[in-house]
Amino acid sequence: MLMTNIQSIIALKIDVDTFVGTRDGVPQLLEIFDRFGIKATFYFSLGPDNSGKAIRRIFRKGFLKKMLRTRAPSMYGVRTMLYGTLLPAPFIGKQLKDLILNVKKAGHEVGIHCWDHVKWHDYLSRFQKETTSRELGQASSMFKEIFGTLSRTTAAPGWTVTADSLEIQDSMELDYCSDTRGTGPFFPIMNNRRFKTLQIPSTWPTMDELLGENGITLETINDQYLMLLKPGLNVHTIHAELEGNALRDTFVELLERLSERKVRFVTLADAAAEFGRNAPTSELYMGYTEGRAMPVALQMVDS
Repeated sequence: MLMTNIQSIIALKIDVDTFVGTRDGVPQLLEIFDRFGIKATFYFSLGPDNSGKAIRRIFRKGFLKKMLRTRAPSMYGVRTMLYGTLLPAPFIGKQLKDLILNVKKAGHEVGIHCWDHVKWHDYLSRFQKETTSRELGQASSMFKEIFGTLSRTTAAPGWTVTADSLEIQDSMELDYCSDTRGTGPFFPIMNNRRFKTLQIPSTWPTMDELLGENGITLETINDQYLMLLKPGLNVHTIHAELEGNALRDTFVELLERLSERKVRFVTLADAAAEFGRNAPTSELYMGYTEGRAMPVALQMVDS
């Protein structure tokens, strides 16, 4: 007999990619979460905001289409799209320390997203192991400078990993990571190497992946999310630049509708404690998912 009374649980993962997302989007999200009584997990980019250098992706298949479909210039702002090229790259962690610290003071979980978001996302697969270690080390040092402690969790930019990055994360003695897309918590195996750090994958697509695909609009996107809601753990990644700014009203409506359904909101640390104890091992590989122009780390699911 099927169990139909299992509560739906949502862990909200907030990727903070840019200077403007940190400065403007994070305070708005704190206000929203306070209104709903929600605690979430924020992952911060802590080094230079080189967002303008992402223009190099225009030569990747599907990238320009995604930029047009999601109206990226208006979503992220023109200044952000010039940082690191025509405008100097601001240093997020150094310039916005107090604002970042406010997230922890408000009772939310905090972790490392990266040092240089564009550099990791675009070039990780070419990094020497020493470069990968240096990128995580710089982010870890800045995190400790801001919060006074080492981070207990990381989440890779663009869900981009290598076996080397997973090995380095293992050496950091983290409680868990959220680098992947999949169906539920697991311990990853990649390139025939098994890693010890639990992965809590994102289970829902992001708003920018859905918008403009298959006729989905701002007016219908939350209907899509409600159809994706399942009993047990759901992990939803949002972006401070979008749900904390241009897509704020749509996100608030989603939270209202989820609250009406009596979902339970948790941090990723809560999810790791509740669902990670007996997590299986799963193969992990870089592959493509609908709505995203670049490959992401995907949990292999038995068919």
